[in-house]
Amino acid sequence: QVQLVEFGGGLVQAGDSLRLSCAASGRTFSSYFMGWFRQVPGKEREFVGYISWRGDITYYVDSVKGRFTISRDNARNTVYLQMNSLKPEDTAVYYCAAGTGGTTWSGYAYWGQGTQVTVSS
Repeated sequence: QVQLVEFGGGLVQAGDSLRLSCAASGRTFSSYFMGWFRQVPGKEREFVGYISWRGDITYYVDSVKGRFTISRDNARNTVYLQMNSLKPEDTAVYYCAAGTGGTTWSGYAYWGQGTQVTVSS
């Protein structure tokens, strides 16, 4: 079992940066791929990116490539989403998830409660 809690959401202006953190409980954190997803009301949850259990592999959706970076600290049971050059279309609730990886929600068994990110123009 892994419990996940996201931190760091908020209201920023277009072009600003924001870093989300996701703290995990449980001793098996380092064995999971960690993913970030986002969701806007009325739309499906969208894959943002993932990082492998060792942190040596990352993958991002095209819309965030070059702007967002995922990293992890297995000693601290924490995964991060660094978001730069934010755009209004990045506004969403952001979720971290733990699982076997991939670009769809079905690859992740454990989810955080989400944190709101709002980017004003």
